[in-house]
Order: sequence, then structure tokens, then C-alpha cells
Amino acid sequence: MITLKGNSIYLRALEPEDLAFVYRIENDETIWEVSNTQSPYSRFLIRQYLENAHQDIYEAKQLRLAICLNNTLEAVGLIDLFDFDPRNNRAGVGILISNENHRNQGIGGQALELIIQYAFHQLQLHQLYANIGSENEISLQLFTKFGFQIIGTKKDWMKVNNVYKDEMLLQLVNNN
Repeated sequence: MITLKGNSIYLRALEPEDLAFVYRIENDETIWEVSNTQSPYSRFLIRQYLENAHQDIYEAKQLRLAICLNNTLEAVGLIDLFDFDPRNNRAGVGILISNENHRNQGIGGQALELIIQYAFHQLQLHQLYANIGSENEISLQLFTKFGFQIIGTKKDWMKVNNVYKDEMLLQLVNNN
């Protein structure tokens, strides 16, 4: 049986009570570069999103889970499967640890490992991919640690503060 619980974290579905947490993340301009966000989200829109979060991945083509600490139950980040393509058995994966105090503690690694297991065993996906800015060395190290391979560079892909930046395309193929 697949569990979405790690040594110090667990992954859970978003709840209406996560409104303030998701609102804070979606409106944090310091992470808009990695989330491809271009404008703020209203509480109204996020409330609507949370009301529809009950849709399964086959319906919504996305699965967003809260990353929570086992000891305090506090939500400290989000992990997403997006662009879910059941015909070709693939999805994109993205992860964000919202508070810098919780970064570099293995939380992202545990969450990524859990979502990989879920994607390959529960959803029977053949591959996962990630889009990571070429300057985001920590995320590149994290994903390659779990077997993702850099398969390409999207040149001048993102315009950030009037500067074009490259984005790396990483892929993990399930050969089992």
C-alpha cells in the first residue's frame, strides 16, 4: 500500500482552512519566478479553487497537496502534479517550501520521494518531468538526486526583471 507519509512530513489534500496559507504563497512575489505567476490572486479566487480541490486528478488534470510536518501538523509547502496526461501516462511535478526556515532540512526530498512513489505506483505513470530555472541550483540538485535527468535547456525561456533566463527540462522515466 502506498503511503503519503514520510519520516517527518506527510502530504494531504488541500482543505478550506488552507485559504490563508495558499493566499500567502500565491501572492508572494519572491516566488513568482518559479511559479510562473504574473499577478496577485484574490482570496475569492483562492476560495473558489479550494472549493473545487475535491476533483480528482483525472478531472482536474492537477493534484496539489500540502506538505505538513508530522510533529506540529503545520503546512510548510505545496507539491503539485500538473499537466496530468493519462493517455501518455505523464505529469509535471513542482514543489515549494514556503518558509525559508523549513528549507534545507530534507522536507522537499521527502515530499518529492512520496509524490514519485504515488505517481508511479498509484497512478501508474510512466514519466514525470520538471521545469526548473537554470539558476535554481538547489532544486536542480534535489531533482537529480531522485533520478531526474536534465534532458534539455529552454534558452531565454523566462523573462524576469527584463532579463531572459534559461529553464532546464528534467525527466524521470519509470522503467519498472
